[in-house]
Amino acid sequence: MESTLPLPAETDVLLVGAGIMSATLGTLLQALAPSLRITFVDSLAEAAFESSDAWNNAGTGHAALCELNYTPERPDGSVTIDRAIKINEQFQQSRQFWAALVERGVLHGPKQFINGVPHMSFVSGRPAVEFLRKRYQAMHKSPLFTDMVFSDDPAVLREWMPLMMQGRNGSEPVAATRAESGTDLNFGALTRMMLHSLQGSGANVVMRHRVRGLSHLPDGRWYVDVENLQTKRRSRITTRFVFLGAGGGALPLLQASGIPEGRGYGGFPVSGQWLRCTNRAVIEQHAAKVYGKPALGAPPMSVPHLDSRVIDGKRELLFGPFAGFSTKFLKNGSFADLPKSVGTGNMIAMLGAGATNVSLTRYLIGQVLQSQNDRLAALREFVPSARGEDWVLEIAGQRVQLIKPDAKTGGKLEFGTEVIRSADGSLAALLGASPGASTAVSIMLDLVAKGIAVLEPQNSSTEALRTLVQSYGRSLSQDPDLLARIQQQTATRLEL
Repeated sequence: MESTLPLPAETDVLLVGAGIMSATLGTLLQALAPSLRITFVDSLAEAAFESSDAWNNAGTGHAALCELNYTPERPDGSVTIDRAIKINEQFQQSRQFWAALVERGVLHGPKQFINGVPHMSFVSGRPAVEFLRKRYQAMHKSPLFTDMVFSDDPAVLREWMPLMMQGRNGSEPVAATRAESGTDLNFGALTRMMLHSLQGSGANVVMRHRVRGLSHLPDGRWYVDVENLQTKRRSRITTRFVFLGAGGGALPLLQASGIPEGRGYGGFPVSGQWLRCTNRAVIEQHAAKVYGKPALGAPPMSVPHLDSRVIDGKRELLFGPFAGFSTKFLKNGSFADLPKSVGTGNMIAMLGAGATNVSLTRYLIGQVLQSQNDRLAALREFVPSARGEDWVLEIAGQRVQLIKPDAKTGGKLEFGTEVIRSADGSLAALLGASPGASTAVSIMLDLVAKGIAVLEPQNSSTEALRTLVQSYGRSLSQDPDLLARIQQQTATRLEL
C-alpha cells in the first residue's frame, strides 16, 4: 500500500506510524465514531514494513500457550500462571475484535492474516521436564487452557514434532505440551487490510512523510510539523488527538512533545535475527510453533522457538530469534537514534537501567559475537538433524525496550508495552515491545476507556466497547460459559 495523497491541513486524529498499533486504534475509533477525520503519516513507502511486517516478527498469536517466560517458577517450586491468564484474555479480545470486523465486512478472507498452528512448549533434562509438568498441571485447571495436553513419551513427541525428534539422543528425558487452539498471524497483511478499509471510509494514509516536531496549542490541539521525504517540503497539520505508534520512533516524538507524563523515559534497542529454512522438504515436516526455555540472562523476546509460519499463503519455517545490537530505533532508522535520545531528562533512568542489567549486556555481547556455526549449534538443540546448507540468516525487526524512571534504582528496564498518555487525553504514545501486536486490541481498548480528546463519553463507554469485544470488562477465566460461546463464534468467523 502506497499513498501519495497530500497532507490535509486539519484532522481530528493523527496517527504517526502505519503499523498494527495505529491501524488497530484507527479502526477502533472509526467504528466508535464514524464521523471522525482520521489521518495516518508514515516515513516509509509501504505500510506495516517495520515491526508489523511478517518477516520482522514471530507471528505468534501470543496467548501464553507456549511461552514459558509467562509462567515463572516460584522459590517454593510452584508455578504461577497469573500473567499467562492475563495475556490469554488479552488475545481473546484481539480475536473477538477481528471476528467483529469480519462480520461487519471490514476484513475479508481471514486466512490471509490468521491461521491455526498448534502451540507447543518443549524441554529436555529432568528438572525442566518436571517444571513443564507442574506448569501444565497449573494451567490445565483454568478454562482458558483446557485444550492443552502434556506428554513425556518420546513416541507421542515423534507424532507431534517429527522433525525435532529425528536423531535425538534417546537417553535424555524430554517433554512437551501442545495446544491445538494456537494461531499464526501475519500482522503486516492484517494491518494493510485495516488501512485499506479505513481509506475506503475516508481516512487519509500519507506515506513518505515524517513528523519533525509538534507543539501543544492553548486550545488543546496539536500543531504538527511534517516533512515530505520526496520533495523535502515542510507542511503543518492541526489535530485534536495525536497517537505516536511509530515503534521505536515513538520515543523521540514523545520527548519532542514535552508532555510531563513522558519525562524520564528512555529506550534500549535490540535487533533480531532469524535462521530461515530454504529446503521445502524440511519445511513441510514441521507444523507447530515450539518454544523452549530462554538462555540465562536472555531477554524475554529472545526465547528460542522453531516457528512454523503461514506467509502469503505459503508455509515457512524460522528458528530464533538471535539478538543483536544496533543504535537504530527502527530497522530503517538512523544510527544516531540512541545517542540523540539521551539527555538530561532521562540520563539518570538510562544509567540506572544499565547498572542493574549487566547480565543483559553480557548476553547481547555474546549474541553479537556469534558465528553462523554458533547459531546452527543452537538450532540443533531443537533440530538435531539440521544441515547448515538448508538455513540462511535473515534480519528481523528492531525492538526498543522501555526504560522508565524508578525511585529505587533511577531507571528500570521493562520488556512489556506501555502507553504514555497526556492528562488532557490529546496525545498518547506506545512504547516497548513483546507481546506487542497480539495485545494491540487490549491496549487500544484501555486507551479509549481512559478517555481521549476526540471521543464523547458515550462512545468510549463499556457498552460501546462491548459491541466490538464482548468480553471487555469481564474475566473469561471466571466465566467458562461465556468463554465457550466466544471461542466458538470467533473460530467460525475467523475460519479457524
